Amino acid sequence: MNNNNKVTEYLTTSSPTTPPSFLVLYWTTMYSFLINSFRKVTEQLQNLASSSYTPYILSQTQLSAENGDASNSNTAYANVNNGENDRRAYVVASPTTPRRSPRFRSRRQDQQISSSSTVTHVSKHSSTRAKGQHKQATLASSIPSTSFSAFVKTKTLILDLDETLIHSTMRGSPANAHMLEVMVDSHACLYYVYKRPHVDYFLMKVAEWYKVVIFTASMPEYADPVIDWLDPDKNLITKRFFRQSCIQRNGAYVKDLTLVENDLSKVCLVDNSSISYSLHQENGIPIEGWVSDPNDEALLDLLPFLDALRFTEDVRSVLSLATYI
Repeated sequence: MNNNNKVTEYLTTSSPTTPPSFLVLYWTTMYSFLINSFRKVTEQLQNLASSSYTPYILSQTQLSAENGDASNSNTAYANVNNGENDRRAYVVASPTTPRRSPRFRSRRQDQQISSSSTVTHVSKHSSTRAKGQHKQATLASSIPSTSFSAFVKTKTLILDLDETLIHSTMRGSPANAHMLEVMVDSHACLYYVYKRPHVDYFLMKVAEWYKVVIFTASMPEYADPVIDWLDPDKNLITKRFFRQSCIQRNGAYVKDLTLVENDLSKVCLVDNSSISYSLHQENGIPIEGWVSDPNDEALLDLLPFLDALRFTEDVRSVLSLATYI
C-alpha cells in the first residue's frame, strides 16, 4: 500500500526528491515509444504525399523556352502542400540572387510570374485543342465513305407533284403564292403556286428515310422551277421524272415505276390519282388531292406509316393489304 501511495505521489505532485529507478526506466521507455511512433507516422505521411501528389516543377531552361527569352526567365512553378489542401505558389530561383519570400517580390518579378503563367495556360490550351482536332481527323478517316443515313435509305419514295405537294392556278392571288412564269408555245403564262400545308416538314423527314424522287405528269418547263422552289438547296430530292417518262392510256398519264427502281419491293408511289400507279397497284399509296384547305394534315398523317414502311423487306406485302387507307 505504501508503494502505491509513493507512485501516486510522484505522478501527481512535483517533488525535489530523486525518483526511484523504476520510474526512470518507465519514462525512458515511454520516451522511446513516443519517438518511434512519431517517426513512423512521419514516414507514412511522407509516403502518402509522394504517392498521391507529385509536384510539378518547371526548370529554368523550360521556362525560358516557353517565355522565348532564356536570359530573363528565372521563374519556377511549384506546388506546395500545407497538409490541408494543395496551394500553388511561385518560387523565384536565381543563381546569383538569394531567395526571397513571395511576400517581398519585386514588381519585375511579379511581371515575370504573370507572363510565365499566361504562356503556360495558353500553351496548355493550344495543346488540348490540337489533340481534339487530331482526334476528329482520326475519327473522320476511320468512318467509311458511305454515311449512315445513306446506308439506311434502302427504299425509294416517289412523290407526285400537283395536288399532292402543291397546287397551281392561273387565277390566283399573290398572297402566300409563288408566282411562276412559264413559256408555252411562245406565250408567257403566269402561274400562282401554293404549298400544301406541312409540305416542307414532310419533305425534310422523308428525305431522312428514303431516296426521294418526284414523278409528275407535268412538263419540265413548269415542274422544274416548282421543284427548285420546294428544294432550294437540292439536298432532298434525288431525281425528277416528267411527262415524257409517263405512258399515255385513254387520255391519262400512267407512271412506270420500273424507270425509277427495277426492284419493285423497294419502291412506293404517293399520288392523289390511282390511275398513275395502275401498272403497279401494289406499290401505290393514295392521298387525298389538295387545292386550298389551310387545315389539311394529310402529309402529317402519312409520316408514321412511311416511317414504319421503310423497315419492311417488301413494301408490297403491306401496301397490297390496303389497311392503311
